[in-house]
Amino acid sequence: MATVPLWGWEITRQGLSSGIIYSVRLAEFVLFAALLTLTTSPIEMTDALDRMLAPLKKIGLPTHEFVLMMTLALRFIPILLEEADRIQKAQMSRGATFEGNLIQRIKSVIPLLIPLFISVFRRADDLALAMDARCYVGGKNRTSYKILTMKRMDVIALVFAISYAFFFFVK
Repeated sequence: MATVPLWGWEITRQGLSSGIIYSVRLAEFVLFAALLTLTTSPIEMTDALDRMLAPLKKIGLPTHEFVLMMTLALRFIPILLEEADRIQKAQMSRGATFEGNLIQRIKSVIPLLIPLFISVFRRADDLALAMDARCYVGGKNRTSYKILTMKRMDVIALVFAISYAFFFFVK
């Protein structure tokens, strides 16, 4: 098996092939996740997730807590991106540069992380206080605005998704 040295690493044909396969899989996952979030509202996603996890409630797993975490994560992603953009613009107004080679750009992002984490923790604390003030108890007497039913297109999409996953992700 031929190896090619690159920056102190030995690159093999098998390793290169595996790297390409996993990179394509990751890109597909990101593409489908972006497509899902662009075409489905967060409420529909969390209702669907709650319904899919419903059988796990029978064995005592607190699925409502997992669904709540997913809902909050989906809600925080755009807020996090806006906050990162705001902090980056503030740093640039103070003379910070985010240009150069890959190493320089990675180093320039590090000063963004501390204010971003502080902001995220502050927002999470505010959310926890708001939920506590409203006496939130997960899963107790929860009702749905819209009752979900499985339709023909849902079955077709499910069969397509399972077939796709089987043929492209299972070795």
